[in-house]
Amino acid sequence: VPEGYIRVAVAHGVPPEALYSVSLTETAMAPRSIAAVVRQKTNLPAVSRPWPWTINVAGKGYRYASRLEAWRALQVFMSRYSLKRIDVGLAQVNLGWNGHHFVSTWAAFDPYTNLNAAASILRECWERKPGSWLDAAGCYHHPAGGQAAARYKTIVKRHLARLSGTTRQPPLLPPSLLPQTVAAIAPEPGFIWTEPGSEP
Repeated sequence: VPEGYIRVAVAHGVPPEALYSVSLTETAMAPRSIAAVVRQKTNLPAVSRPWPWTINVAGKGYRYASRLEAWRALQVFMSRYSLKRIDVGLAQVNLGWNGHHFVSTWAAFDPYTNLNAAASILRECWERKPGSWLDAAGCYHHPAGGQAAARYKTIVKRHLARLSGTTRQPPLLPPSLLPQTVAAIAPEPGFIWTEPGSEP
């Protein structure tokens, strides 16, 4: 599990593997797909990774080479669709139901801001019905449950199984020892996401 996911997850009292598996389920791209989107063949990850410049509109996914491209596309989608039909960023946070986690649509694409929102939502789902982070992941995708949540949990479970043999994570504090209010985690200088362009 990459360091940024660990830091955000632990701050929210969420298992890092759960947050990373949700992000993989939402936006994973294979190296070959990343190469096609960014139009380069060097400096690519060796395995699939969540892709931050992703938008899902009414069930259809769109991938962009940069944050600026994704943000510009989002402006067009917002003029045509209800915000409840639009998910954005690494963890595909829905703008209609969870847009209050962001100060702007530009901020929604910031990887750490998006992960903080996702971790907060995942934690809220777990607190509604404690006991299973897999159930919390199903709630993250479809709070009403049913087949949509069940299918999602199956995919998350597959990602978790792949991670379980390859990573060792520090143990999480029991919920009773976690702070009541969690401050959003900002990246340290070594964890800044590099991207072309600047905020519009």
